[in-house]
Amino acid sequence: MNLLDQKPITFLLADDHSLIRQGLVFVLEEMELDAEIIHASNLQLAFKSAIENPIDIIIIDAHFPDGNSLSIIPEIKKSKPETKILVFSGIDENVHALKYINAGANGFLSKLSEEDEVKVALEKMVQNGEYISSTVQGLLIHSMRNPQLLNPLKTLTEREMEIAKMYAEGLGNLEIANQLDIKQNTVSTLKKRIFDKLNIENIVELIELMKEHQ
Repeated sequence: MNLLDQKPITFLLADDHSLIRQGLVFVLEEMELDAEIIHASNLQLAFKSAIENPIDIIIIDAHFPDGNSLSIIPEIKKSKPETKILVFSGIDENVHALKYINAGANGFLSKLSEEDEVKVALEKMVQNGEYISSTVQGLLIHSMRNPQLLNPLKTLTEREMEIAKMYAEGLGNLEIANQLDIKQNTVSTLKKRIFDKLNIENIVELIELMKEHQ
């Protein structure tokens, strides 16, 4: 895929911060592309724009006040498989990039990147339809040997997974202990182990992980 063969190239810039979108417009103008640009300031608008318009490349943040783009990327790719998606986010690339690539994104770029790297990423998206940074390349190779990187829930034992589901459903320590006929302090110990393995600190993060990987 080389979008330089067609004109114009249609971009969807989806970010709730207008300064980020304007910064991307500036980089695209510097690249002297014949581009049409559509803006989206929230997740709902991003999804609507992606489905209703002939978009070539979507540059989208990971998190919006109205949700996580991880929830719409698979739907966009299913409906518009030719549309290329670059996730441009401030979240930790080492921790989160593979989730987005696995969901169907064609690239992941950190907002901490220098302008030159942003330009390289956009050029790669236009020329090749993907941008795989050296960090993501390393993660992909590592994930082939360690499948739990793609799905951290795979690190849990059967019993830990059972308890994690109960927490996600809103049950407390006492209710879980009664249902499983085990001591309450055993549940607390298992909860700490679950949180340590998943590298999370609270039930809200657990629920988010369960939604993403089930």
